[in-house]
Amino acid sequence: MSSEDPDTTASERKTLADLLAGNRDEILALLDGLTEEQARRSLVPSLTTLLGLVKHASFAEQVWFHVTLQGRTRAELGVPVTVDESFTLTDDDSIASVSETFRRVCTESDRIASEHSLDDTGDHHRLGAVSVRWMYGHMIEELARHAGHGDILREQILAADG
Repeated sequence: MSSEDPDTTASERKTLADLLAGNRDEILALLDGLTEEQARRSLVPSLTTLLGLVKHASFAEQVWFHVTLQGRTRAELGVPVTVDESFTLTDDDSIASVSETFRRVCTESDRIASEHSLDDTGDHHRLGAVSVRWMYGHMIEELARHAGHGDILREQILAADG
């Protein structure tokens, strides 16, 4: 087994944490080697860009772990109210700043989650009680979906730019 092979017999907690970490890595890798223009380039009618996907991933981490599980407010964290706003880029957003924010948010998410058992619950504004186990599953699903979106956008951008 190489150091990159998954631990396929790990505990449930480690398996969930490892799968989430892998998807986080995939989200960050979307920006590897791109210019700022490429990262911001819009190829679809929605607000989705590669940089916007990474920014949105920070939003999702915060909504689930920081707000739902830890009980902080979106206002306190500076988290947008709507999903669309989480994709919106400002002039100050850059590959470096958005990536660093994502890393910082994920580190905090891991700290928050580590203080709870998988059976502990947080209170979601729409769904009610959700377990830490469910939050892991949802974040794995969400980040995998967005990494796939990003892979397609990245492939199109790199092909167009030769």
